[in-house]
Amino acid sequence: MRVNINNSEELKNELLRLNRLRKEQEVYIGDQYRLLKNKVQTPARVLGAVTSSVPGVSLVKSLFSSFSKSKTSEEVLGNKSDWLTKATQLALPFLLNKTLLKNSGWLKKSLVLLASEGAAGQINKDKVNNFVGRIADYIRPKKSKKKHKNIRGIDEQDTANFGIPPDSETY
Repeated sequence: MRVNINNSEELKNELLRLNRLRKEQEVYIGDQYRLLKNKVQTPARVLGAVTSSVPGVSLVKSLFSSFSKSKTSEEVLGNKSDWLTKATQLALPFLLNKTLLKNSGWLKKSLVLLASEGAAGQINKDKVNNFVGRIADYIRPKKSKKKHKNIRGIDEQDTANFGIPPDSETY
């Protein structure tokens, strides 16, 4: 669209019209962008709502996301869980369901699942290392120093025979 401009008043009016048109188009495109973004994010929101109600899904998510991220949101909040804690939280419910709770109902299994996740959260690499260290210290034989009866210690030996005597002048 080409407009013939003959004077400064028409130029000012044309600039105002173009500025209004630009603002209207920006608002329209912004609205369309928000609608498209909302449509694209809808499946992820629905999946997130479904998985948030299933116990253990967040644990699996955090287990696989910890390999790619350096700091997870749990570490920022102070709840530091390492790979051993996450693996224990995954393996313990399966182990209990296959052994002790083999013929139990789904309600009992789900309650044990929730309780075991909390209990396994207390286990971490440092606590296991400390526990193994204590057991190893208990099992190891005590190292005893062998004392030889024929050799006297430095404190027991005669100090007058070493170096310059204390009463001598050393000018």
